[in-house]
Amino acid sequence: MKKLPKSATLFAILFIFLLICFVADILFGAVKIPLSEIIYPQNATFYEIIYNFRLPKALTACVVGAAISLSGLIMQTLFRNPLAGPYVLGVSSGASLGVALFLMAGTVFPFFAQQQMFGMVFSAAIGAISILFLILLVSARIKSSVSLLIIGLMFGQIASSLVSILQNYSNPDALKLFIVWTFGSLSAVTWEQTKILFPLIGAGILLIILLQKSLDGLLIGENYARTLGIRLQRTRILIIVATVLLAGVTTAFTGPIAFLGVAVPHIARGLFGTSKHKIIIWGTLLCGAILLILCDLASQISADGYTLPINAISALVGAPLIIWIILKNRKRSVN
Repeated sequence: MKKLPKSATLFAILFIFLLICFVADILFGAVKIPLSEIIYPQNATFYEIIYNFRLPKALTACVVGAAISLSGLIMQTLFRNPLAGPYVLGVSSGASLGVALFLMAGTVFPFFAQQQMFGMVFSAAIGAISILFLILLVSARIKSSVSLLIIGLMFGQIASSLVSILQNYSNPDALKLFIVWTFGSLSAVTWEQTKILFPLIGAGILLIILLQKSLDGLLIGENYARTLGIRLQRTRILIIVATVLLAGVTTAFTGPIAFLGVAVPHIARGLFGTSKHKIIIWGTLLCGAILLILCDLASQISADGYTLPINAISALVGAPLIIWIILKNRKRSVN
């Protein structure tokens, strides 16, 4: 019998583990639900909790975890910098500025208060794409990825400063809404909102899958990519569009969720032992979905019944994983 490749076995293990975590995220919480209620729902209260609260939350955790992680992967490939990510380069700050204008600027600019129901999505996307557009303009003149990373951080600081100014002039109710949004939350996403969130993220993931050969070329270097016939400017623009779809839209619905975009690609590379995008894209998707579901489970452990902010958990869950993988790879290289 032909032996399965290591990557195929690992994919299967991760997928099974994802299913286990997904079911656990539905069963556990302030109210524990028997497994039988998922298969044969009989209790009306359990049915309401499962299908109108926990199921959309668990699905959102999978999709958002995969989206943020994948956006970090393509940013690291584009800038060839292990610290790059949608949040490190200012996308989160840009999206936060957009949401801050939507939620808080009504006291400064009254016309902002008359946005439609999904104005947050539009505002966050515009804020994110504005920051990335500025970074793209700078990248045409600066070849050093380290300098570009510093400039991205500075753009993020400018956006954060503008948010602080808005907070100073905002009324307490709007300010409270914005602060709660910055904590990050998966439970606020309803079935109605998933009809917008999931298709947009799906479009971003599909775009990245179509770009996987170009991403491999960029990983080796721009000169090599040109010899392969890769149109660099077109590829950069498509990567930016994909990043806005993945990071900007998810930030609007769930708030900024830290750590995943930078760390998960490294976790996936450590597990699969490769940087080839035809493998690492799917590995990053699975690892990102698993990690955010684990964070969501951990956020519900609080003894007083309150759900902890997802941002407070993500680094605590993810940081030990990335440290373990780095140490494991170092030990392997020494041997």
